[in-house]
Amino acid sequence: MESAHVHVRDKDRIPARLVLYFLSWSGFLVSFVMRNDINFALVAMVQDPSANTTGSDHCNTLVNDVPSLEEGDNYNYTLSVANATTTVLLDGPASIDDIKFDWDSTVQAVIKSSFYWCYVLSQVVGGVATQYFGTKNVFGWSQFLTAACSLLIPHAADLHYGAVILLRSVQGFASGLTWPAMYAIVGYWIPPVERSRFMSSFQGFSIGIGLTYPLCGFIIAHFGWRQVFYTTGTIGMVWCVFWYLLAYNTPQEHPRITPEELEYIELNVSEDIKNGQGMRVPWRRIFTSMPVWAIGLTTFGRIWVHYTFIMSGPEYMQKIFCFDIQQNGLLSGAPFLCSYLSSVLFCYVADLLMDNKTLTLTNVRKLFTALSQIVPGVLVLLVGYLGYQIVTVLILWFIAVTFITASYAGAMANIVDIAPNLAGPVLAFAQTIHMTASFLQPLVTGFMVTDSQNINQWLHVFGVSSVVAISTYLIYQVFGTAEIQSWNYPVSDPEVTSSDDSAVIANQPMIKVEPGLKFDDDDDEDDDD
Repeated sequence: MESAHVHVRDKDRIPARLVLYFLSWSGFLVSFVMRNDINFALVAMVQDPSANTTGSDHCNTLVNDVPSLEEGDNYNYTLSVANATTTVLLDGPASIDDIKFDWDSTVQAVIKSSFYWCYVLSQVVGGVATQYFGTKNVFGWSQFLTAACSLLIPHAADLHYGAVILLRSVQGFASGLTWPAMYAIVGYWIPPVERSRFMSSFQGFSIGIGLTYPLCGFIIAHFGWRQVFYTTGTIGMVWCVFWYLLAYNTPQEHPRITPEELEYIELNVSEDIKNGQGMRVPWRRIFTSMPVWAIGLTTFGRIWVHYTFIMSGPEYMQKIFCFDIQQNGLLSGAPFLCSYLSSVLFCYVADLLMDNKTLTLTNVRKLFTALSQIVPGVLVLLVGYLGYQIVTVLILWFIAVTFITASYAGAMANIVDIAPNLAGPVLAFAQTIHMTASFLQPLVTGFMVTDSQNINQWLHVFGVSSVVAISTYLIYQVFGTAEIQSWNYPVSDPEVTSSDDSAVIANQPMIKVEPGLKFDDDDDEDDDD
């Protein structure tokens, strides 16, 4: 009776793969909240140089004088924006300590971009570190370090903007380790038929982006900008506790996984994952692999058009459509909340197409990569040409951001397809290529848009994004494949050991495949068992 009770209890247990999904989803959500908080907080941290200047303004914006705040006071004041009046409540206590800094636009640009410079540089480091220390350590410590830096930013701002730049650089470096780390764990835990669905967990970052702006706006209005960093840093620290309690590098290490789930994972993953103990990372083969370059280059185009909406979008909405800060924050964040739901749908459909053998895995990846780049590439161009047709533009804006997430059933999932043993290092190399778009796109936009209220200049920005997104997809159409690459496997040498430190995959023991072990293809021979 006791064994029956245990069996029922095991059956009722939440699948370990589902727990890993939510850890991944929440991890990327928290990571992007900590990444983007400063983009909004800088508005409250820095003095507006145009506050005391007047001139022609496309939006005819008039800001009434706001009474100086004293600690403990509450005030209402009125903003007249584009002939519409919005009443904003600044409720207290308003802290005298929330001083504003005299940082010019160059300093602010360096603060924002420093994150991405170091982010790109840390990609290969993340791939190597994951091979040595395992996803649990790399992902966990990177989140902890990012959260610690968030907590320190208010104090750093009081010292010097250089200290803020340093902390943002550390955050960027640490955050760059997370993606290779999480990709590496997918190959061990997730069978091929479930990978697209699991990849939707990475879209937790969309929820993070969508929640950051309204969350920061609320905190700043009620508690001051310093509390933004204290809040996001604390959230990151709490998440780390759950990660260390619940995350494990491989199913074999998990103390609470049911025997049935462990058997299912081993039988379905072991065809792709061979014994990788002691194998070297074949960097030369990765660097010269056309399928890897195809993923990196096509995703460069997807990142470019994505960051057109993320980084240029709020300014476009403010300067061209004349939305106030609250409307801007809501409309800038809402599409990314919707994009998470679309990512789940795209990944589910991709798995369904593969499971039913409707399309080959390669064609599934190419189809969804096309949806993630060609559709947004066309729509972003239409956004530029439609000009001041606000309702139509916003609809196209939402659709474009929604379709971008199809990449996680396309080229982004393709990394695990072609190299399940080396997903971390492959992602590191591919992400080093495509994340350069994260700081090149703002630089190009700044070069082209010298007058942010000139809609013709914005048309050039959207036109370049369209060309980049569509042209880079064509590379993937020609060279992309879902076939496992030969360099994914260890060299055929029964004496391979882990004595060479440069070759060790220390904390990620793989499923050992013995010469006589049978898999699904040998079911007929095992019927007598």
